[in-house]
Amino acid sequence: MSDDEADRLLAVQNAYQALIASQQTLILSTVNQHQQPEISYAPFVQDEQGVFYIFVSELASHTANLLQSGRTSIMIVRDEVQSRNLFARERVSYQCSASDIPLSDPVSEIPLTQLQERFGETIKLLRTLADFHLIALTPETGRYVAGFGKAYDLILPDGIPVAVNGESKKK
Repeated sequence: MSDDEADRLLAVQNAYQALIASQQTLILSTVNQHQQPEISYAPFVQDEQGVFYIFVSELASHTANLLQSGRTSIMIVRDEVQSRNLFARERVSYQCSASDIPLSDPVSEIPLTQLQERFGETIKLLRTLADFHLIALTPETGRYVAGFGKAYDLILPDGIPVAVNGESKKK
């Protein structure tokens, strides 16, 4: 790989990491017990290993779906107002495994503290409610789309971008 290519891929990696850092919520796609797709969203934090953490209520259908299946697809997308073309919004998506982290487990304290630092008093209140779960979403595959003709598969766990080869077919 040439230095120019390495620099370009590093710029792509920095761009999708900046997108993630700039957003506070992710979109969750789950499947319910009847195999029907459902979509929702949740505030998140991400650790240094790239794992996303959400703190969600049992009253939300996505929580039951995550606990039952242990799988989700997530997407973080640039806001419409900040996008030049709504057909090519910048976005990153991942297929993830989902794990319930018991709140009694000391491991839960770091992401819960990060959530509280990011979202303030709301998390402090939610931590007092018995129906909330800390869910770790661990990416297994990923894709970053920077715009038209700019799609990259992400090699995990490091998130190294690899350009997707292919062209849109014209009618």
